[in-house]
Amino acid sequence: MKTYLLYALLAAFFASLVPIFGKIGLRDVNPTLATAVRAVIMAVFLVGVALVSGVTREPLGGKALLFIALSGIAGALSWLFYFMAVKAGRVPAVVAIDKTSVALAIFLSWLILGSRMDVKTAVGALLIVLGAILVAL
Repeated sequence: MKTYLLYALLAAFFASLVPIFGKIGLRDVNPTLATAVRAVIMAVFLVGVALVSGVTREPLGGKALLFIALSGIAGALSWLFYFMAVKAGRVPAVVAIDKTSVALAIFLSWLILGSRMDVKTAVGALLIVLGAILVAL
């Protein structure tokens, strides 16, 4: 198996735990506070991983830092709204709608990054959106 596929499967598995643990943890907690606490825990954990793995010696600056910062802000906003939705709604509907981000990312990667967009990819993205609508209804 290719390494990126293993990483993607692990990412999907751990991502599937987020709304489950989140829904339980959000019962009597404000979603903004929960997102902030989650972000601090993630930051401490990831800084520890970076220190242990030794990657903190690699240079990081300029354009890379700007776009990583923008990615971080987008991620924070995504998680803030995600936890608000998980607290207020049905987890299956929320996660299905959230996964339409896959289809949007495919479209944006074509539009902004020039990624290949063939019929198979377009139909797959459309099926993701249709599946999300079916689950969310």
